[in-house]
Amino acid sequence: MKSIRFFAIAAMLLALGGNLQAAPKKITVAFYNLENLFDTEDDPTIDDEEFLPTGKNRWDADRYQRKLEHMADVIAQIGDEDGPEVLGVCEVENRKVMQDLIATPKLRDRNYDIVHVNSPDGRGIDVGFFYKKDVFTYLSHRALNVSFADEPTLKTRDILMVKGLLKGDTVYFFVNHWPSRRGGAASDGKRKAAATRTRGVIDSILTQSPNAKILLMGDFNDEPTNESIKDVLNASGNEKELKDKQLYNAMWDLKQAGRGSHSYQKEWSMLDQMIISQGFLNKKSKGAQYVKKSANIYEADFMKETNEKYKGQPLRTYVGPKYMGGYSDHFPVYLQLK
Repeated sequence: MKSIRFFAIAAMLLALGGNLQAAPKKITVAFYNLENLFDTEDDPTIDDEEFLPTGKNRWDADRYQRKLEHMADVIAQIGDEDGPEVLGVCEVENRKVMQDLIATPKLRDRNYDIVHVNSPDGRGIDVGFFYKKDVFTYLSHRALNVSFADEPTLKTRDILMVKGLLKGDTVYFFVNHWPSRRGGAASDGKRKAAATRTRGVIDSILTQSPNAKILLMGDFNDEPTNESIKDVLNASGNEKELKDKQLYNAMWDLKQAGRGSHSYQKEWSMLDQMIISQGFLNKKSKGAQYVKKSANIYEADFMKETNEKYKGQPLRTYVGPKYMGGYSDHFPVYLQLK
């Protein structure tokens, strides 16, 4: 009798273990503003003078390497110990710094590839896209230029759209870094222009494929409740009452809870966001699905200020002219798919 009971328990544990092993790994999609990831070489076509060995920031090889390793330390831990399968970034100078980043010891074995385009931004900072080649199959990409009717000569970062296959289904990723808030309310129209450009392309996709899977990520320099996001982009935080073609802002609840990805004068803002189409919420559709309540901010203690005055805020590389040797002025955001 004891032997029968033993074998019955063993069979049950074996079956349970098999089921646990069969559970598919969740896919982490993240975004990180790397805050001025410049190399040390002069590019005469952009304004990179501050980030040169002879420039104001004394940006030499040691500081550059430390910055790369710090960014890699963060990226390697976003979501889980494997790091994100898909990662959008902004404030990168060029493709070279992206290549240097994934060549660091923490990331070199993660099987990342790169999508990058040079933006017309005067500072020379671009958006970029990393993906693990064994998870995401790249198909194509497109740079969406943003123009301003009232300032036709003004240049800003392109929006990068990457199309590929994830879990056997077509997915569209949009990596954004919208115009800054410099100038106060007068700058609102610039972000609305970026939202209009993005929304136009999204509408074209949804017209052809109403259940398309679209994921927007980026530093939008606006809150989930601002007009550019809520009205122009048409992104809501109410998942249960989404209207036709309306997007779901996965960061909405975090914002309502008082959290943020960026701090200015000790006030937190949710400038970095993850926004998805309803295709990720439709349980009947094939391919990747959004893991509910998985949207979050990665804010480990090692990335934070310990100084009593600024405790808990992002530990930056520079504060004004002072070199801090930190990370970024933003925390990364992420969500998970299954």
